[in-house]
Amino acid sequence: MKKWFLTNKRYFIGATIGALGGFLYWKYVGCLTGTCAITSNPFRSTIYFAVLGALIIGSFKKENKYGNSNN
Repeated sequence: MKKWFLTNKRYFIGATIGALGGFLYWKYVGCLTGTCAITSNPFRSTIYFAVLGALIIGSFKKENKYGNSNN
């Protein structure tokens, strides 16, 4: 379990940063009318940005000199 977590730590870091950003976006920007699909609900906004953050941060992998990704 520890090895799996260490292998995927970029995704967890990205999800945490994204979730925090999504919540703060909902709180300070949000949707005034309540008709926005993502930003009108704090749970949707937090989850959406968490997934987005995990995908973006997780896509940055260091490659070694042989062209393989280095975990």
